[in-house]
Amino acid sequence: MRGLGARYDGDDGPGGPNRRILKAASITAVAVLAAVGLFLSACSTGGTGSRDEGAARAEVGSAAPAPSPSGSASAGQMPAERVDPIALIKGDPKIGERLKADLKPCVADAYPVDTSYGNLTGGTSPDVVVNVMTCGDAVGIGTYVYREVGDGYRNVFMAEDAAVYATIDRGDLVVTKQVYAKGDPVAYPSGEDVITYRWAGNRFSQHDWVHNDYSRAVGDGGIDGPPTAEPSGS
Repeated sequence: MRGLGARYDGDDGPGGPNRRILKAASITAVAVLAAVGLFLSACSTGGTGSRDEGAARAEVGSAAPAPSPSGSASAGQMPAERVDPIALIKGDPKIGERLKADLKPCVADAYPVDTSYGNLTGGTSPDVVVNVMTCGDAVGIGTYVYREVGDGYRNVFMAEDAAVYATIDRGDLVVTKQVYAKGDPVAYPSGEDVITYRWAGNRFSQHDWVHNDYSRAVGDGGIDGPPTAEPSGS
C-alpha cells in the first residue's frame, strides 16, 4: 500500500538500523491491514457499521411520530363569554330589593362579587355562578346560578343564607354554608355544611350532603386556655 513501505539500502548486519526500520514498517503494515479487515467485516455483517441496502427499516420498539392533535380535543370546551354580574343581580326579579340596594362597591368600582363560569346545566353556553359577599369580612350573603335562555340569562338557583358560598366542581354545584353556634365570632364558625347539587331535567336537586365540625382548639376558636399561675411573692 502506498506510504507503508520502507527503503532498504543493503544489508547492514543483523542488528543494523536498516533491518530495524524494515521490521517496524512490517509490523505497522500488518496492524493497519488487520484494522481494515475488521472494518470491512463489520460493514458486511451488520454490527455497528452501515449496510448499503437502501432505506433503513423501522426497528421494532422505535418511537413512532406523535400524532397531530385532532379537533375533537376541544370539542367539549365552551366559550367563556363574560357577563356583567352586577347587571344580572340588579335585573333579577327573584332577588329582594334590600340586597340590591346594599350591593355597592367596596372600593372605587370594585364590588364584593365573585363570578364563576362552567357547565352545570348541559347548555351550549357556560352557566354563571355569582357569589355576593360583605365588604368588611368577605362573608357570603347570597349565591345565584344563571343559565342562558334565548338572548338572556335566567335564575335557576339561589341561596340567601348567612355565610353561604357556591363553587363549580366537575359539573356539580357545591354550596358551602358556615354553621355558627351561639357566641361564635364571624371568623371562627363551629362547622360547615357542604351540599352538592346536580342538574336534573330543568332544576337542581340535592345529590350529596356533608357536615364538618371544626376544632375549637386551634386558632382563636374561643376556648380559653388554662389560667396562668400568678408568681408567688417572696
